[in-house]
Amino acid sequence: MKVSNVERVGNYVILIIFSLIVLAPIFTILTAAFAPANATAAREGSFHPENFFTAWQEGRFGQYMATSVLVAIIVVTLTVVLSTLAGYAFGTMKFRGQSVLFYLFLMGIMIPAEAIIVPLFFDLRSVGLTDTVWAVALPQVAQSVAFGTYWMRTYFRGVNPSMIEAARMDGATPRRILWSILVPMGRPALTTMMVLVFMWTWNEFLIPLVMSPTGEFRTAPLGLALFQGQYTQGTALLAAGAVLVALPVVVLYFILQRHFIRGMLEGAVKE
Repeated sequence: MKVSNVERVGNYVILIIFSLIVLAPIFTILTAAFAPANATAAREGSFHPENFFTAWQEGRFGQYMATSVLVAIIVVTLTVVLSTLAGYAFGTMKFRGQSVLFYLFLMGIMIPAEAIIVPLFFDLRSVGLTDTVWAVALPQVAQSVAFGTYWMRTYFRGVNPSMIEAARMDGATPRRILWSILVPMGRPALTTMMVLVFMWTWNEFLIPLVMSPTGEFRTAPLGLALFQGQYTQGTALLAAGAVLVALPVVVLYFILQRHFIRGMLEGAVKE
C-alpha cells in the first residue's frame, strides 16, 4: 500500500506527540532525582547523583527490593510452569468439562483483587500463612495463572495441528511434544508472559499491604509509599526512590524487548 507524503508526515506528527506525552513524566522524574535535596546541596551544585545512595539507605530499599525479587521469582516461576501445563491441556486436548473449567480460569482475570482480599486474608490467617512470603506470593500466582492459561491456550491452539500429529506418528509422547517441540517454538509467547507477570507482581501494592500486616514482607512499592510519608517535602529523594523502584522492570524489558515485542505482535500465535 502506497502512503502519501501528507499521511507519512501526519503519522510522524502523531507519533512524536504521543512520544512526548509518554516521555515527559519520565524526564521530569529523572530531572527531580538529580536535583538538590536541600538548600545546602543547592549551594554545591545542581547535579546530585548521591541522592540515589541516600534514598537507598534511608528508605531501606535494599530490604524491600530483596523481598520483591523473592516474590517475583516465586510468582513468575510457578506461573510459567502451571500456565504452560494448563494451556497445553486446554489448547491441544479434548476432555469432559473442558469449557466449564476454562471459564472458571477466566474468572481469575475478571474478579478484581479488592473483591476477595478480605476473606482471603482470614483464610490464610486460619492456616498460619499471613506474614509469610507465601501469603504475598500465592494470591498473585493464582491471579497470574488465570491470565497465563488464557495466553498459552491461545498459543497452543495456533500451532499447526499437522506438526503435532507428525510428532505423534514418530512416537513422541505428549510430554515430549510439549517440552521438546512446542515450548521452544513458543519462546516469544513465554517471554511476553514472563515480562507481563513480573511487571504486575513487582508493581502489586494491595496484596502485600494486606497479607503482611506487621510489615515483615514489605515489597518495593510499599517501601516507596512509606518513604513518601517521610519525605513529602523532599521531592529529590522521593524521585530518586521512585527511579530505584522502577529500574528493575525497565532493565528487564530492555533485555527481553526483542522477544517481548515479537510475542505481542504475534498475539501468542505461532504457525
